[in-house]
Amino acid sequence: MAELDRITIGRMQGAGIDKQMQAWLRPEGVDALVWGDSNDPFAILGPHPGPETTQRIVRTFQPYADNVSVVVANQSVAPQLLTRIDDAGLFAGVVPADSLAAGYRLKISQQGSAAEIEDPYRFGPILGDLDIYLLAEGRHFRAYDVFGAHLTERDGVVGVTFAVWAPNAARVSVVGDFNRWDGRCHPMRLRHGCGAWELFVPALAANTLYKYEIKTKNGDIRLKADPYGFAMERPPATASRIVPPSRFTWSDGAWMQRRASGDARKRPLAIYEVHLGSWRRNGGIYGRWLSYRELADELVAYVRDMGFTHIELLPISEFPFDGSWGYQPSGMYAPTSRFGDPDDLRFFINACHGAGIGVLLDWVPGHFPSDDHGLARFDGTYLYEHEDERKGMHRDWGTLIYNYGRPEVANFLIANALYWLREFHIDGLRVDAVASMLYLDYSRNPGEWEPNVFGGNENLEAIFFMRRLNETVYGEMPDIMMIAEESTSWPMVSQPTSMGGLGFGYKWNMGWMNDTLRYLRRDPAHRSYHHDELTFGMLYAYSENFILPLSHDEVVHGKGSLLGKMPGDGWQMFANLRLCLSFLYAYPGKKLLFMGCEFGQYAEWNHDHALDWATLGDPMHQGVRLLTGDLNRLHRSLPALHERDCEPGGFRWIDCQDKDQNVIAFIRQGFSGDFVVVVCNFSPAVHHGYRIGVPVAGYYRECLNTDARDYGGSGVGNWGGLGSEPVPHHGFDHSLALTIPPLAISMFLSPGSSDPRP
Repeated sequence: MAELDRITIGRMQGAGIDKQMQAWLRPEGVDALVWGDSNDPFAILGPHPGPETTQRIVRTFQPYADNVSVVVANQSVAPQLLTRIDDAGLFAGVVPADSLAAGYRLKISQQGSAAEIEDPYRFGPILGDLDIYLLAEGRHFRAYDVFGAHLTERDGVVGVTFAVWAPNAARVSVVGDFNRWDGRCHPMRLRHGCGAWELFVPALAANTLYKYEIKTKNGDIRLKADPYGFAMERPPATASRIVPPSRFTWSDGAWMQRRASGDARKRPLAIYEVHLGSWRRNGGIYGRWLSYRELADELVAYVRDMGFTHIELLPISEFPFDGSWGYQPSGMYAPTSRFGDPDDLRFFINACHGAGIGVLLDWVPGHFPSDDHGLARFDGTYLYEHEDERKGMHRDWGTLIYNYGRPEVANFLIANALYWLREFHIDGLRVDAVASMLYLDYSRNPGEWEPNVFGGNENLEAIFFMRRLNETVYGEMPDIMMIAEESTSWPMVSQPTSMGGLGFGYKWNMGWMNDTLRYLRRDPAHRSYHHDELTFGMLYAYSENFILPLSHDEVVHGKGSLLGKMPGDGWQMFANLRLCLSFLYAYPGKKLLFMGCEFGQYAEWNHDHALDWATLGDPMHQGVRLLTGDLNRLHRSLPALHERDCEPGGFRWIDCQDKDQNVIAFIRQGFSGDFVVVVCNFSPAVHHGYRIGVPVAGYYRECLNTDARDYGGSGVGNWGGLGSEPVPHHGFDHSLALTIPPLAISMFLSPGSSDPRP
């Protein structure tokens, strides 16, 4: 450094610059800037007071320039050539103060060509004092309005503001093709008080790729994608991409108004769970992905015709590896570029709402991948994750766990939840892997975890985070849904935080799913010995607001498809599948069904290719699809099948004890008093004259028989309905003598009810 100083001073002396002026042109801090160690480039670069009040010193660092001149707005003033005062590329000169009043540009000459640019270091701060305070407090729930990259105009100049949180970095720069990915060119300013870095870079345009070059305090250089980036380039590439402000015009006002009316728990909820990359493809089973806009035509029309109320998307926050299905996100604020840009996603969601379909999003705040371009050791320290691997790593998944106790990290996640709900009109978030967040010993052996301060295995920081998340989201948007995928018996997941709950709106009923599938996989000859797997769930059915999931997790990793789980010959397999789907819709709780299950795809789900739509040429598969559509229509049109999903007054057993014949019967009831009688036969035998008690006398119209020939069944049934008899049974004064079809569910409307059959 001393040798460099000597050369630089010699050059300035040769140019006739005296020692006093040398100090003005090359003040303290220049060396740190030149060597990439400055956290305040604005202290050196840009315009500064000169030796006289009428003068300004302008400095710029241009490592690839031959000459640099200052060009002022007043055309009568000639460009003023700056002096190279450092071999690394620092130029400086004295300029009359009044000539800079209207701004200036820098004329960069290099290898015979010249271009004029705006000086990034003549613009003021980006983050306000309130931004800094709220971030430090963990209460900046619109942080994405200032952090990330924003195309904007400042002082009449179009460019991009950048802001990133990296409190332990020695230096942070914005890099991209626009500066040869050279971190010396656009170092950012550190804002003390919150550890954020900021810079306005003029003239950058939409679709420009960028990253942050972070120099750690031990001298390492890290290239990081923007945590608040709103788009990323197509994986496996990893740069962030500048997007313009959204120009999309929403037309879903009627949907949003309807969403805000009434109690969502009393409305039908039948969710179609979708992996966008493998639902359908253009050009055959191994063709290209459909875009968001193509899905707005094809998927929306299909879901509308099938009668589902909502689509749930497997995670679409940008992710590097297709095989993770989105569950290892690297860009929490960036819709995946696989299917289009953010406005294309808005177009898709708007189309869903226009068709009367809600959109739920799988959201992953439980962990993140350890990829070098992501959040891992973001500023050279354990910033977003815990340093202690006992708290900070999921060994099963090779992922890192957020440090929920750090205010800025919790802020990042809560703001992200609100971002999707506000900016994309998402109707709810299904929070992934809640159990992995709740327990310090989740999937850990003794000695691999550390108890909390009370000696327990509860993750107190994660619990506080989830309660605060739900309070914040529901406090602002009470008409959305927060859904927990929670696989344990943790109490009060879907109860208000004021009562000691976690504050979610719904919880997946994994117990019902496991028991039901375990039972249905059994040969019917053995089912009578496991009858409690059908009935046990009613002991806790109203302890939470439940969603009954037949999800993607049950049709991958060697588990086989839903159809493939079913026992028996081909006919019995389809009958059991129809029985399974109908039991889902008959049982109390909201519904979720993974794509492909609705038509009985035989092959296990594979994310690398589309569903096997060709199977719909088989009448048996077509029959399952027809049944699913009819189940959705019954579910929507009969209040008894949805109004009281979350309260015990909507369910009553008729008979839950006939294990010898594998039959159960129950009543679903709405607020009006209308009810539906449900009879489930889990055996392949036809039961003639099977008597069940009913609460009132009259004619019971059969509104569903899953053994109907249209569905692929044998056609056994009750000829559309039958009248009751004054024969007491099951504690009722009247009863029905039914013909119960094999491996089937029959539903009967209470006397006087209108027939909702399609």
